[in-house]
Amino acid sequence: MFNTDTINRFNDLDTPFYYYDLEVLRQTLTAARDASAKHGFHVHYAMKANFNPRVLDMIQSFGFGADCVSGNEVRAAIDRGFDKGKIVFAGVGKSDKEINLGLDTDIFCFNVESVQELNIIDGLAAAKGKKAKVAIRINPNVDAHTHHFITTGLDENKFGINIWQLPDVATALRQCKNLEFLGIHFHIGSQITDLEVYKNLCTRINEMQDWFEDHGFPVKVLNTGGGLGVDYYSPDGNIADFENYFQVFKNFLNVKPGQEVHFELGRALVAQSASLISRVLYVKNGLKKNFLVLDAGMTELMRPMLYQAYHQIENLSQNSKFKIQNPEPGNSQPAANIKYDVVGPICESTDCFQKDVEFPESFRGDLIAIRTAGAYGEVMASGYNLRDRVGSIYSE
Repeated sequence: MFNTDTINRFNDLDTPFYYYDLEVLRQTLTAARDASAKHGFHVHYAMKANFNPRVLDMIQSFGFGADCVSGNEVRAAIDRGFDKGKIVFAGVGKSDKEINLGLDTDIFCFNVESVQELNIIDGLAAAKGKKAKVAIRINPNVDAHTHHFITTGLDENKFGINIWQLPDVATALRQCKNLEFLGIHFHIGSQITDLEVYKNLCTRINEMQDWFEDHGFPVKVLNTGGGLGVDYYSPDGNIADFENYFQVFKNFLNVKPGQEVHFELGRALVAQSASLISRVLYVKNGLKKNFLVLDAGMTELMRPMLYQAYHQIENLSQNSKFKIQNPEPGNSQPAANIKYDVVGPICESTDCFQKDVEFPESFRGDLIAIRTAGAYGEVMASGYNLRDRVGSIYSE
């Protein structure tokens, strides 16, 4: 990710910014494509993880489809060259305008999350003289063993259709003449690192497809969602375990002749490819706490404040691998490690990236890298406090 030349390049740039290592992205996409192709699986990239144009261009070049959760994501996918026949559109609150966009662009499938939505899509499709392809997003009540803010497959979550509602779904599908039933869709959460969770999901998918076929609805598509996690503690050379992830579904999913298996991966494809680069503005030394105040904050990277998420933080200027002379005189010899709370400049007490991080003694102007920030980083940036929008640079 970093070498001396890269760090020297950073020294000449205004911070903060996202740095994308496109070679890491290329290696990750290659691993995912090869592991999925081995089993004939279809992968849609979850656009919400990162919609940086250069990132999208590379993902599209690998032939992946797009998983979208807004009309603008559908439009962005089409604008960046994704095949409209590989675009799926999920989301618990699709507006009429967004549904009409999906109908007008002839996307592959709507992942439908309520009986009422089935009826709305049917009516809008009828007005256009079209048939909308739909998959039913089922809430399987499978515990993803992840942070409660990013679990989506329990009965208490707002997403999907609960199992006890399936008879109503069957009735609606029979009545809606402008819908084409493709299959069933699931998504149980994000940052899932325990592959046993996916075995449990496969069991539930097998049960659900049997239910639909027993009620007269042939299932053509099994969409398992995504959620595969990454290792935030070891960001270098640690690509997600795509081989074993896809093998779980190969081993435990009951795929019938003619069926397609689809996945919606986001974080696992892009997280390791980017870091947020910032500078130390101020060092505040107290009796019990020391603070590094950065020029990046929750307006640039929200995850630590929103999810209590961990990101590895590195002081690039004091890293012995590529030691850079600090711009302040007399600061070229770092002392022993010191614990710092790494915080941002935003006028909010929650604007803290991490507490008690051990660094060599750090100084104003030091370059700081917050790693594994390629997913849910740049896309969640805001203009709160009338901050400038964070920029991005690339390795090539």
